[in-house]
Amino acid sequence: MLRAGIIGYGYMGEIRRVNIDAHPQLELVGVCDPALLAAGTDLGVPLYEAVDDLLDIGVDVLFVCTPNKVTATTVVRALKRGCHVFSEKPPGRSVDDVRRIIEAERAHPDLKLVFGFNHRYHRCISDAKALVDGGALGKVLWLRGTYGKGGGEDFERSWRNDPELAGGGILLDQGIHMLDLFHFFCGEFDDVRGMVTTAYWDVPMEDNAFVLLRNDRGQIAQLHSSATQWKHTFRLEIGLERGYLVASGLLSKSGSYGRENLVVGRRATEGERMAAGNPREEITYYDDDPSWQIQVNNLVDCV
Repeated sequence: MLRAGIIGYGYMGEIRRVNIDAHPQLELVGVCDPALLAAGTDLGVPLYEAVDDLLDIGVDVLFVCTPNKVTATTVVRALKRGCHVFSEKPPGRSVDDVRRIIEAERAHPDLKLVFGFNHRYHRCISDAKALVDGGALGKVLWLRGTYGKGGGEDFERSWRNDPELAGGGILLDQGIHMLDLFHFFCGEFDDVRGMVTTAYWDVPMEDNAFVLLRNDRGQIAQLHSSATQWKHTFRLEIGLERGYLVASGLLSKSGSYGRENLVVGRRATEGERMAAGNPREEITYYDDDPSWQIQVNNLVDCV
């Protein structure tokens, strides 16, 4: 059994509690959340005010579910204390935060560190990756991703739009998932261009980001990350030599991104008679989201 602790028991902390309880080799031994401790909340496990107090009881794996402001410091602290770490994205607020984490991780090569880029494990994405890796559609030529939401009544007051707490706007909050998927399908990009704007919301950070990336293999990826999409949208298009893939919709708590699905289109071959520009397509729908649990399972397997 691995003794697990959680720091930060908000929305994501609750999800990680479910993942921990569902895994036969994980045991939740404590939670660090000063607000819940002060309120006298009963979680069925001991509550602690400081992360060191939690680590002092003997924790093998720490789940970091905190606002961006303290993510890097907490991850580094846990690694130095000898803990494996599962942290929600993003890995801090700045390049400096990321560099500090990398330095701590390299100093402790026996420990595992995972960040919560769960979109890789949605069914539509994992099936698309299998098709790309299988090679039947040829190599990836380009990627195009749109990830947007409409803000909401409390959007301007959210901690995610506080520069001190979050460090960045919609790109760091949501668009970073799409950037991770670009890496998932095409590896590293060395030529990166971008523009950000605060087009509508009265917030001190970007509400729209436009990013263009290119790697040394000539693959180009284009991202629009938006808090003014109004209709919640997730859409990843992958152009290949012999067809294309479109992963769209996303199973979420609100259900507002639409039904998750994957479209597989195949470029017409010589001699096929079909309408020009309208090739044969197959569509698969998905009604479950195992991504949260798969990630935690993978961490335990790595340990």
